[in-house]
Amino acid sequence: MRLSNLADYAVVLMSAAARQCGSVAIHAGLLAEQTGIPGPTAQKLVSQLARAGLVVASRGSGGGVRLARPAAAISVADIIEAVEGPIALTSCVAEGRHDCSLEGNCKVQPHWGVVNGAVRGALADISLASLVVAPEPRAPRPALAGDEIRL
Repeated sequence: MRLSNLADYAVVLMSAAARQCGSVAIHAGLLAEQTGIPGPTAQKLVSQLARAGLVVASRGSGGGVRLARPAAAISVADIIEAVEGPIALTSCVAEGRHDCSLEGNCKVQPHWGVVNGAVRGALADISLASLVVAPEPRAPRPALAGDEIRL
């Protein structure tokens, strides 16, 4: 499972916006420059994020991009869905999709909704605000039998 580049860039752009401005407008070109995201891609993302109600974009002097609500109230799931649409790990959890050749005989299909909900829930539990602070160092995992030891 992998996010598209656009979804990844949207999270990067939103994180930069939260770090730089919060509720103060910042020029999209400056966000593009700071993140390394190409200008046209940044503009496209700003449009998609604005349509989803995550940012407010205004033109003219004093214009720019600002978060539509506090970073703590925006989740990673919100950002991904603004670009990708609803999170659906398989076609059988997507609304109205009936294009699986195994449909009707699949014993796993009834469980995909639970799996999909868990993944979406995990992404919904990560706020944009948490992405703008340095992560806490993770404790090393204990060695397991069969682990290779390198010197």
